[in-house]
Amino acid sequence: MEAIYLVIVVFLLILAVFDLFVGVSNDAVNFLNSAIGAKVAKFKTVIFIASMGVLVGAVMSAGMMDVARHGIMHPVNYNFHEVMTIFLAVMVTDVIVLDMFNTMGLPTSTTVSLVFELLGGTFVLAILKMHADPSLGFDDLLNSNKALSVIIAIFVSVAIAFVFGIIVQWISRVIFTFNYTKHLRYTVAIFGGIAFTCLAYFIFIQGLAKSPLMADDAKAWIVDNTNMLLLWTFVGSTIVMEVFHLLRINVFKFVVLMGTFALAMAFAGNDLVNFIGVPLAGLDSYQDFVANGNGDDSAFFMTSLMSSAKTPLLYLIIAGLVMIVAMTTSKKAQNVIKTSVDLSRQDEGDEMFGSSKAARSIVRATQDAGGFLGKYVPKSVSNWIDSRFRKEDAILADGAAFDMVRAAVNLVLASMLITFGTNYKLPLSTTYVTFMVAMGSSLADRAWTRESAVFRVTGVISVIGGWFITAGVAFGACALVCLVMYYGGFVAMFLFMALVVFLLVRSNIQYGKKAKEEGKDDVFRLMMRTRDPEIVWDLLTKHVSRTQSFVNRFALEQFNKIIDGLANENHHVLSKSQRELKSEQEQLKKFRRKELLALRRVPMEIAAERNTWYHLGVNSDSQFIYCLKRMLEPIKEHVDNNFNPMPQVYVDEYRPVRDKISELMERTEAMLSTTRFNEYDDVLSEADKLKDELSVIRKHHYDRMQSDHDVSNLKISLVYLNILQESQEFLSIMRHQLRAANRFYGN
Repeated sequence: MEAIYLVIVVFLLILAVFDLFVGVSNDAVNFLNSAIGAKVAKFKTVIFIASMGVLVGAVMSAGMMDVARHGIMHPVNYNFHEVMTIFLAVMVTDVIVLDMFNTMGLPTSTTVSLVFELLGGTFVLAILKMHADPSLGFDDLLNSNKALSVIIAIFVSVAIAFVFGIIVQWISRVIFTFNYTKHLRYTVAIFGGIAFTCLAYFIFIQGLAKSPLMADDAKAWIVDNTNMLLLWTFVGSTIVMEVFHLLRINVFKFVVLMGTFALAMAFAGNDLVNFIGVPLAGLDSYQDFVANGNGDDSAFFMTSLMSSAKTPLLYLIIAGLVMIVAMTTSKKAQNVIKTSVDLSRQDEGDEMFGSSKAARSIVRATQDAGGFLGKYVPKSVSNWIDSRFRKEDAILADGAAFDMVRAAVNLVLASMLITFGTNYKLPLSTTYVTFMVAMGSSLADRAWTRESAVFRVTGVISVIGGWFITAGVAFGACALVCLVMYYGGFVAMFLFMALVVFLLVRSNIQYGKKAKEEGKDDVFRLMMRTRDPEIVWDLLTKHVSRTQSFVNRFALEQFNKIIDGLANENHHVLSKSQRELKSEQEQLKKFRRKELLALRRVPMEIAAERNTWYHLGVNSDSQFIYCLKRMLEPIKEHVDNNFNPMPQVYVDEYRPVRDKISELMERTEAMLSTTRFNEYDDVLSEADKLKDELSVIRKHHYDRMQSDHDVSNLKISLVYLNILQESQEFLSIMRHQLRAANRFYGN
């Protein structure tokens, strides 16, 4: 019996290490966004400062471990087997939920998933126990008051982060403007003093006062002298900041790096429980059971979990070191940073989220409200405020997404909110808080133009929607897993453990493929970073060439798949082709938006001359997809319904045409990829001749349909007629694409 539970505990601890790596890759790097987005220091410098914050935060996080022990359930009324069932179900569900959300590309949160998994597993066992023993009630089994406060805190923190991000950034921008170096003489020291004092209060004064590592006398002294400490901290830090300014040390850079340390510390203090809280609670339960349980797992109740966690300092240090190693070596780090940096950047770029009806309604209503309020604001006031928000005066480091003023606001606000929750043992979603502060500050900074607002509002809605979806899925999934484990016993537990191993392996393989795909568009990132219009044009021609040659290859590949799918009556091939066409259609929209953004950055005379040909080429790419869809639809319906196969006479008649289309498409693709159009006239001429041949074949097929009195061949005859018509259109699109490309490249 003990050996089986030992295996389960070891599995929980292994998952804890894995969760630390995955969690840091997906969550921890959010505190690097502002420092990296504003380019305040080298990447290694930012990582080092964040690492120190993580280590300090991990050591001070012991109090948060109580959330896993008795924050959601009353363990005194659960026996050892039930508690271990809940803990294993939580960790298994966590892997399943995160894998599912990553596969679907939905935003999620480790904090939200942990809280609701604990709630779901405890809830379902509470129902079973109340059914077996009517004397028990929910209040005896579920810490409903604490659970409700945790849930409300997570949700409210998202709204507070967004609203305060808007207010504080707007005030900061009005004070400093985008050309902030001209308005630092009297204000930067006060700004730095306020920022340092706020961080000192929430992290050191409040944090140390509640830390289990502090002596009671020291805690009491801090509480009694808080006001005095705050006053002297503000005066001292303001003087230091003024000295820094006089010595020409960038105060904003100092505040950003200080904020990075603070947010890293807040993250470790808040989120460490997400990764190791449940496994360590399971380890404590196992040690208590071995020492006092007498081998009876159903009669030994977990009263020991009602006491606060006394997590050994060594465990916390090891966890902090694992997080640091994960943060410095993770290949996922830069991908996660990209999310917040892209959505909060000052300029235009590729939008990660699409448009939604709700977002369009919100943007439209906001514009209407802004127009209404604008009528009642004095013109002089409006003009003065506008003068403080001149984006052309923005001081941005090379390649930076936003300036240091916004970076400082993002870090100070996010770390304050998260540390406030940690001090009151309320686990907040660090990912969502950081994200929403960044969204609020970017909105206040007028980074959301009419061109990008709808996409960024969609991003915010996706985050909030992701919170609800994560909560519901985590609750329901853990309840189901816990129920299966409870009735299935050790067999079900080990089967779920095997499933987790499979999902982890598959997830790593899928991530490798995804990272490879995302790395293909480095050209666009270079176009957005460079300020030389000539270089942008050179990069744009490469991007357009790559896009159009790929579409040409893709169209030919799908064309042949569709024809083969009909000839071989393979509905799987046709279904796959349908999915790939739909996916490519969405990709083309993204490529078009990226290239249009780049086209706005090329020299004006080139843009005016080549603009028309670019759009004709892009339209040809889309027409390829529409043409193939029109060809595929009747073919797929025919094959799915198991109608008569394609007669051999049709196959033999069409084969030379198909071969010639393939040859012309390959020659066109070669010209598009190399931008050398030496066969331009020959391909256009041969395509015209082939279209004439198709007209003759189509006329012959009309006559054949008229003379064929066998009604059973009517459906396949109509399908073949559609193929002939769309083949002609396919060739026309190829000619348009080639002609547009030839003129776009200036030939």
